[in-house]
Amino acid sequence: MAQTFSRGPVSGTAVKQDGKRKPFLLDLYSTAVGKKYVMAITGILLLGFVIAHMVGNLKLYQGRTGPGVYAMDEYAVWLKNLLYPAFPESGVLWLMRSGLIVAVLLHIHAAYGLTIINRKARSVKYQSSRDYEVANFASRTMRWTGIIVALFVVWHLADFTFGWVNPNFISGEVHLSVVASFQRVPVSIFYIVANIALGIHLFHGVWSLFQSMGWNNPRFNVWRRYLATAIATVIVVGNVSFPIAVLAGIIDHPAA
Repeated sequence: MAQTFSRGPVSGTAVKQDGKRKPFLLDLYSTAVGKKYVMAITGILLLGFVIAHMVGNLKLYQGRTGPGVYAMDEYAVWLKNLLYPAFPESGVLWLMRSGLIVAVLLHIHAAYGLTIINRKARSVKYQSSRDYEVANFASRTMRWTGIIVALFVVWHLADFTFGWVNPNFISGEVHLSVVASFQRVPVSIFYIVANIALGIHLFHGVWSLFQSMGWNNPRFNVWRRYLATAIATVIVVGNVSFPIAVLAGIIDHPAA
């Protein structure tokens, strides 16, 4: 006779007082393992955005594509018209932005939840081998680099998306607005520092997501280090190059 098996709860708090069981995903998320999964998955999504954002910003180096027309502005128009007219103008763009906002909030909430869990748990070393010499500094500064990156994102939106902190912001003129902003030395310095913090955060994030997802293997730890280093380096160098290039006059200036 065939037997049926029911899934047991993931955590000890899965069954509420009224006898009803929590949904599986909520039950899983209440555990440290579940929060690590969320951290890793949202981290991968955000990493993909950071890479795509940097690649798109390379259009700044193309400068003008015609009289008064910049490659960066054409790229911005292309983003607004993604899948148009199937979707309204900027519709897909705002869907992606909404998804990123959700990913950021989940990433922060999971990180906070893990911090609380770790504080309550007794101090026990990881049972699996882990190269702490590689990720020690980055791991110890994850909270602070995360805060710096979060503040940077807020400033970035206020600077380039809404123009609240950029007196020379021109709606629809992305290239000129970016150049005008980076011509302010304190702003460029802030962007450079923030992107270095982003690189440190990404290094440990890429390194640890393999462990969080269960993809780690001691034989591949060296390759994990190379991958984390390469991704963080490419993103930092690419993003930092923009304010430096503007200050050095390499990127086309509004008055040029």
